[in-house]
Amino acid sequence: MDRITSYFMPAGFVGTADQTRQARIITNTVLLTSLFSFNFLLLCWWAGFWPGMYLMIFNVVAFLVLPFGFRQGLFSYVTFGYIYLVAGYLGVFLNSVYQGGYFAATTSWLVLCPVSATFLLGRRAGIIFFVVSLLSVVGLWELERRGIHLPSTVPPEHRLFWSLDILGGLMLILLVVSVVFDQINQNTLRQLTENNDLLSLRTSQLEQSLNELRATQAMLVHSEKMASLGELTAGIAHEIQNPMNFVNNFSEVSCELLQELPPAMFTALPAAQQALVQGTLETLGRNLARITRHGQRVDGIVRSMLQHAHTGPRERQLTDLNQLATEYLNLAYSSLRAKDPAFHAALHTDLAPDLGLANVVAPDIGRVLLNLFNNGLYALQEQRRKQPAGYLPALTVSTRRVGAEVEIRVRDNGCGMPEEVRQKVFQPFFTTKPAGTGTGLGLSLSHDIVVSGHGGRFLVDSQPGQGTEFHLWLPV
Repeated sequence: MDRITSYFMPAGFVGTADQTRQARIITNTVLLTSLFSFNFLLLCWWAGFWPGMYLMIFNVVAFLVLPFGFRQGLFSYVTFGYIYLVAGYLGVFLNSVYQGGYFAATTSWLVLCPVSATFLLGRRAGIIFFVVSLLSVVGLWELERRGIHLPSTVPPEHRLFWSLDILGGLMLILLVVSVVFDQINQNTLRQLTENNDLLSLRTSQLEQSLNELRATQAMLVHSEKMASLGELTAGIAHEIQNPMNFVNNFSEVSCELLQELPPAMFTALPAAQQALVQGTLETLGRNLARITRHGQRVDGIVRSMLQHAHTGPRERQLTDLNQLATEYLNLAYSSLRAKDPAFHAALHTDLAPDLGLANVVAPDIGRVLLNLFNNGLYALQEQRRKQPAGYLPALTVSTRRVGAEVEIRVRDNGCGMPEEVRQKVFQPFFTTKPAGTGTGLGLSLSHDIVVSGHGGRFLVDSQPGQGTEFHLWLPV
């Protein structure tokens, strides 16, 4: 049936989903009514009811021609519906007149006109045909009241069969109406389901977009803070560097002056005073040496701060990765202990003595290692909260030389990650940390530094509840 209905739909039909559905319903109704009219045509021919047969011939032809006119675009679906209703009304009314007027069997069919009009074209058409049908019934009743009896042309011997056939026709109409209403309900339910699914999809997409916007906003705020912190760090480092230069320079000069003092200078003093002066000079020399050593250490820290605050292009240099890993491991652990003094973890290092020097951008690789150490210590903290009794947090760093590459491994026995999380750890803005504690950019930037910046490799292996191990390969 749907294939036949689609055939009679105009090729260039443009309308909403409701208009399309209404046009298809009108087409179905007209085609089914033509079948019923053909049945009534045969009945009229069998009963010898020639006026009814002529009317049914007109109805059958009209109901078969109208769909072809609609298919050719000769009129709209609204006009199509009104033509069908007018033709049906005329057929019923004229049959009622020829069958005896008010008491004719088909007079009751006039109530189908407003029902069909409401069903096909809406409330306005239903009101119009209700008024027309009411006036028709009142007119027939007035003729009967005045004694003007319209003769019935149905032979008496056929009236029972006539009535049964009319009853069957009414049942067919009710069946058609039921089928069409069921189709409408199914289409409406399907459309509501599709709309609900689409609404749910759009809602989830909006929630995801909102979460991404919030993460981006948090990242931008964090980036702004880090940029301000970098500028502040650079300023503080420059301010510290100037006095430290004086400390280092004067400590070195003072050590040289002590070494240049002639031993015979104090021979005129008594022995006790000579021993005192000699001990004081030695102590002063040792103190100046410590000042020089620690001043140089502070100078190295200041240079590292300036390198991290530096935003321009970086140059590669030969770097001892064992020393770099040790420094940043101690830095990460000390920083965490300053925030959480109750936290303790075992730090294990397995550094290859024959690792050699690697040509890398030391601040960038230091940032990668610091990020890995911070993530590992965070996983140890989380595991300790879940398993406080009998759990010994441990973080292991190992290095080795593999051909033309240097491998760095960072392993923890923390909470670990499931497979679906492990596949996303290098995606920007993806984080498993609570809001405000992570931006989801650390591992993504680290991956870019290692892979894109140094032509290396960066992999991760993790098991839930057992720990995580990051593998980092750098070309020598």
